Amino acid sequence: MSVSRETDRTSVADLRKRLLLALVAVVFLVFIYANIYRWAVLTFTAQEHSLLKSTQVVIEALTTAGFGGDTDLWREHDELAALVILMNLTGVLLVFLALPLFAVPLFREAMDTAPPTESTLRDHIVICGHSAMDDVLREELDDAGIQHLFIESDIDEVEALNDEGLNAIYGNAERVDTLRKANVEHARAVVADLDDETNPTVILSADRVNPDATIISVVRDRDAISHHKYAGADEVVVSKQELGESLAMRSIKTVSERFQEAVGDSADIEFDEYLVTEGSELIGRTIRDIDLFDELELTIIGGWFGARFRISPSPDTEIVPNTILLVSGDGSELEAVGARQLPSHKGHPSRVIISGYGDVGKAAARTARAQGIKVTVVDSQSHAGVDVVGDVTEEETLEAANIDNARSVVLAIDDDATAIYSVIMMKQLAPDVEIIARANDPENVWKLYNAGADYVLSLPAISGEILASLLIGEETILTPRDEFEFTRTEAPALVGESLREADIRNRTNCTVVAIERDGELLTDFGPTITIEDGDVLIGAGTAGAIGQFRELAASAPVEAEISNSSSPTDD
Repeated sequence: MSVSRETDRTSVADLRKRLLLALVAVVFLVFIYANIYRWAVLTFTAQEHSLLKSTQVVIEALTTAGFGGDTDLWREHDELAALVILMNLTGVLLVFLALPLFAVPLFREAMDTAPPTESTLRDHIVICGHSAMDDVLREELDDAGIQHLFIESDIDEVEALNDEGLNAIYGNAERVDTLRKANVEHARAVVADLDDETNPTVILSADRVNPDATIISVVRDRDAISHHKYAGADEVVVSKQELGESLAMRSIKTVSERFQEAVGDSADIEFDEYLVTEGSELIGRTIRDIDLFDELELTIIGGWFGARFRISPSPDTEIVPNTILLVSGDGSELEAVGARQLPSHKGHPSRVIISGYGDVGKAAARTARAQGIKVTVVDSQSHAGVDVVGDVTEEETLEAANIDNARSVVLAIDDDATAIYSVIMMKQLAPDVEIIARANDPENVWKLYNAGADYVLSLPAISGEILASLLIGEETILTPRDEFEFTRTEAPALVGESLREADIRNRTNCTVVAIERDGELLTDFGPTITIEDGDVLIGAGTAGAIGQFRELAASAPVEAEISNSSSPTDD
């Protein structure tokens, strides 16, 4: 990236203007203090000082460079001592003001560290603002090989991003000239991630610079959606609503249960999800390197890596803390190496407790009810839609919500510390009930897991992954709120071809995760396996990918696919 090293804050003309104004101000201050000191000496000591003598004393006091013969007067007259103390403090204040106004800009210019203000990147994604959500997005963009550029109005933030090796420029993203300097004319997309009031201005400016670019806006308050759409946003990501929907979808049915339904109960094989806890022997190792999977004859069908679900992850995928693995086979021995089996909803009632009824909680309740799930809402305040009023950290409140008779608890409260405390309490009262928690700060995700939560989503993680799924068209990114499905279908058009030759994943974005053959379910196979007549392929992917998969296979599904979700409409 080529950049311009000019910035209005550190220009020579600006510094000269500041310096001139500062000198005038200091001269005026010295003149005022000199006259005050001259008057004070005359008033309190009956002695008369010349203006020059008084000016000398003032300069000595302001600079704390030493004092002349007037020290005896200060010892004898508290009024003069107090005046000198005031001048001393004024001098110190002037030093602190001089550092940011002059020293820092001069040092930056001398070291040639003025932040960049221009970029020549092309076919890139411009991200206006920087937050934890954008860190998740950039990691996905890096994996997909897509260049991206941050626009920030904070010089220190720009320098920090550049120090990390990222592309970032200094400027106001609301201004057309800043977007032109970011080369938005040749960008593939613009992401507005400032605030609900500022984003529409960014959208309008971006549309002026490049009407063909995809513009995505991140909204905090769902009431602002229409304003952003009217401004010209192609997509609007409502971060809190997306989080609420994602938490609710997890509470309705786990991935292992969906997969089991797609396969059918006749398959003599177990499907479970295991949480890789901190300190597990599996952390830091790739799937290929973990011999235990082969010893136990386990197959990893997929896994939650943060807020992203990967189907048939590569053998080179590294296991990180709090990964949730969907495995086939008996994985009970995984407990010994620090992998905790997550609870199943099987046998539990169709009722979910939602704690917290803000934007996230309301979105979760709407989604669950749209899927036919009974909802009990708990909140500390009494208002419409709340069933139990009370503190969720107290046993009486949880008992009033009948926690023992629930399939899941969704913690949607807007305070991570309270959520952590609540998880500990709930695990003591109802250890078999699944706890699904929201985290505002990604740093608190591990704390919630360690407290006993079974599934945790952070607001930045889900928003970042959803942004990535919108921006990376050729990459399949499955998030908790996505419509990803499992389906069973025969594939007469692919008989005689190996999976590698059929190239199903690249042609449809759907992944074959199992094959039913002669009454057996095969889950551990390589790309060289040949599709035989009578085989039933079990595929996984988004709703669109499933449709393409079935069309490619040229056969109606053996039985209806099991949908992970259907995008619920707002009430």
